Amino acid sequence: MKTKKSFFTKLLTLSFAASIALSGCSSDDNGKEPAKPAGGDAKGEPVVLKFAAQNDNTPATQKLLDAFNSTQDKYKVEWTEMTNDSAQMHDQLLNSLSSGSSEYDVLSLDVVWAGEFAGAGYLEPIDVRMNEAGYEKASFNAGSMASGNYKGKQYTLPFFPDLGLLYFRKDIVSAEDAAKLEGGSYTYDDLYAMSEKYSGEKGTKFGFVYQSKQYEGLTVNVTEFSKSYTDVKGGLETMYKFTKAPFSPKDLLNFTEGETHTNFEQGNAVFSRNWPYAFGRINGQEDGVEIKVDQVGIAPLPNGGSVGGWLLSLNKNSKNLDGAWEFVKFAAGEEGQKIMSTEGGYLPGFNALLENADVQAKNVMLSYPGFQKALTTTIARPVSPEYSKVSDTIQVQAHKYLSSGSGLDEAAAAIEAAGKAE
Repeated sequence: MKTKKSFFTKLLTLSFAASIALSGCSSDDNGKEPAKPAGGDAKGEPVVLKFAAQNDNTPATQKLLDAFNSTQDKYKVEWTEMTNDSAQMHDQLLNSLSSGSSEYDVLSLDVVWAGEFAGAGYLEPIDVRMNEAGYEKASFNAGSMASGNYKGKQYTLPFFPDLGLLYFRKDIVSAEDAAKLEGGSYTYDDLYAMSEKYSGEKGTKFGFVYQSKQYEGLTVNVTEFSKSYTDVKGGLETMYKFTKAPFSPKDLLNFTEGETHTNFEQGNAVFSRNWPYAFGRINGQEDGVEIKVDQVGIAPLPNGGSVGGWLLSLNKNSKNLDGAWEFVKFAAGEEGQKIMSTEGGYLPGFNALLENADVQAKNVMLSYPGFQKALTTTIARPVSPEYSKVSDTIQVQAHKYLSSGSGLDEAAAAIEAAGKAE
């Protein structure tokens, strides 16, 4: 499965995506235009920076570029829209980067690509530049930053994050339990007890539903249950406990996001682990939705929610690294992130904006205390130059154990090794 993208477009009738791509003027002796020097060409024209990213069905990305371009006359960022198919975009970028091309200066990357591209030597580290700009890691979404940190070096800043959440029926759960959930002061064992306690109320059939099929969503959930692979055995045991629970669907091991949101929005489940797009479906009363938005509460997951979304990075072979950094610094900073959030409904990766009135007005979830808490506890999936192989190992081993209840030690050992691979 491709990595789950942010669906804040449905959240606010806006489309998920984002980014930008530029065609460039890199230079060699094969008839291409020579690259412009960092300070512009002899005629005083601005240096063109090429930003590779998927298309954006909101006005946000174009307004971001317009705002940056209006701030100075030394650089000009252009936008060439790439595909929204993450697998195709991955391969297109990989083909360009692996050839040593300077075709793109700035890259928008799915969070699980960062380790692969950094490990292959395609990305420029940004630690020194961040320090010079006064940018502290704590100012940005934690899971996004962890996703772009490879072997102790930072290679990315957040473009827009996505994250795992716990949804719950606040018209069923007691005020006391709701407070525990929203504050993040509960464990998976507590969630099991609540699932047992509340399932069956108001026509519900299930306690807690989540993604347990053998695909990328299972890697995401193993990451969350295992506390980012610090307690793999305990995490797997807890998942198996939920799999066999009397309040769980019999076919839970076939659940993806679709089955999860369907059962929650149709009133079948008290608790659901999903991405923010699921709230958008309920808020927008999409086809098939039977519950109302005022029946829904949002909370952080017990060990933090896996981060999704997109990151900003520098092509190591860019002939204009200083200019590329200027754009990344702007786009990931407070001004750029406010444009993305208010014009496109995207989740800001710059933490101070989470309490900004203008941003909150464009994203109703930001007013939910449990959602605000969830944003401070995001975690990353494994960061590896061979992420696909790592994820496959996690999926296969976890699903094998969850399906049979046997081979726990072997599965835990294999997953632990994969989850810590760099």
